[in-house]
Amino acid sequence: MVRSRGCGPLHDFSRRGLLKATAAAGAGAVAVPGVMAAEAPSASAATKRPGGAKCKPAELTGRIVRPNDSGYTDARLGWDQLFSHYPLVIVFAQNTQDVVNALTWARQNDVALRVRSGRHSLEGWSNVDNGLVIDISELKSVHIDAGSHIATVGAGLNQLEAVTTLAKQNLAVTTGTEGSVGLSGATLGGGFGFLTRWLGMACDSLVGAEIVVPSGDECAEVIKADLHHDSDLLWALRGAGNGNFGIVTSLTYKVAPLKSVTYLTATWKGIGDLHAIFDAYQRTAPTTDDRLGTQLEIHRNQIFLFGVLPEGTPDEAKQLLAPILSIDSPDVTTQVGNWGDVYAGFQIPTELEPANWKFFSQFTRKPFPSEAIDIVTSFVKDAPTDDTNFFVQAFGGNVRKSPRGGTAFPHRDALFYSEPGVGWGKRGTQPGVCDPLTSRCQAWIAEFSQALRPYVNGAYVNVPNIGQQDWETAYWDSNFDRLREIKAKYDPHNVFQYEQSIPPASSRSEHEHR
Repeated sequence: MVRSRGCGPLHDFSRRGLLKATAAAGAGAVAVPGVMAAEAPSASAATKRPGGAKCKPAELTGRIVRPNDSGYTDARLGWDQLFSHYPLVIVFAQNTQDVVNALTWARQNDVALRVRSGRHSLEGWSNVDNGLVIDISELKSVHIDAGSHIATVGAGLNQLEAVTTLAKQNLAVTTGTEGSVGLSGATLGGGFGFLTRWLGMACDSLVGAEIVVPSGDECAEVIKADLHHDSDLLWALRGAGNGNFGIVTSLTYKVAPLKSVTYLTATWKGIGDLHAIFDAYQRTAPTTDDRLGTQLEIHRNQIFLFGVLPEGTPDEAKQLLAPILSIDSPDVTTQVGNWGDVYAGFQIPTELEPANWKFFSQFTRKPFPSEAIDIVTSFVKDAPTDDTNFFVQAFGGNVRKSPRGGTAFPHRDALFYSEPGVGWGKRGTQPGVCDPLTSRCQAWIAEFSQALRPYVNGAYVNVPNIGQQDWETAYWDSNFDRLREIKAKYDPHNVFQYEQSIPPASSRSEHEHR
């Protein structure tokens, strides 16, 4: 279908095709405004094969948003507005059965589908033109067994909701630092943040999941995967679960007691001391006390160091970070409090963030030599916007320990994770593709990531590198073949597919493992 891609306002698009009635929805199915069946994008996964189980015609249930509904624009847009898609229908599931119905409907009607939680898919892959988006962000149930330290939560919680809810009972689990990111998306790709060195990856604490998977040729079923049932699927969900095997509707975590944290922030004006600060950081942060989680954020006009010390004091935190804090005279502040309060306090409202973003993920197993730090300095000095930065997260500590049952996440021996990131444009104005800064920002990050290639390896699936040729092994290393076998078991028809999805082992495609 041809649709206007002009550089007018976000809401100014042609609905010519979107408002056609779907004549071929099938008896009993909801008639969804959209393209005729012949025009619908083919979901090779959904192709019916003879001999498979048949289901009664499915109806879409839940909160349904179509192109002619007043809330469609808000419902379709993601956090990163560089990407703009126009789905045929968006289903906001209210319970697991809504997800079963939506998956069955998509298969019966040969409609491409994507799964969405927090809308932070950084290449826009949780959305699709002319297809079905199954949004699980309204599945927000919480059940906490404080005695056994087990929490089962709906997959729609974002990280801020999860952190603050657990913290009210003095409990915690590893999450990323951005509150609006979906908890399920972060966890299923690995998940790291300030508690990583203390508690391991977010996926390490995942001990169970409810997931809707394809069944037969056109149906769907609910599976509860844990260490005793479908344990191979739980292994795959721990680091490769985003949109590859099914739709996770709830997650069960082993949580940790946590009464208070010390939160430290150090700020250096300018980047004249970057070389010394970076070198001190990479030789201190990954090997210090396992409780201490830190991030280094380098902007073109200042450098930030953030640290969280669970059950620690400001004096302890300063002592552990002394090799870094002793460089020049940074402005240092500390706060002691409940983790939920501290976490909520450093969030930035989405409406104040740039509209468009681009990132590149990478892991490092050896300290950056002087020439690598020089590359960072050079590119940061030439950053196209104030929202551009080079971000570093120390690993080590309990990341190096795999949980019982193992995980698909392979980067446990990394010294640190890092990513150049660039943000630009104002929300609610012109589409990102039309912003005059877009080409410069994209060129900057492409050149920066290329320059660092000799000093890094691997990539993080939650921050996908769209141009990386060896993405299969960059994300999952030697685990990729096993992931393909598990894909073939739970999604043999490749219903769940997108630009860098895992193909089933039996497929012969351009995704064939190299």
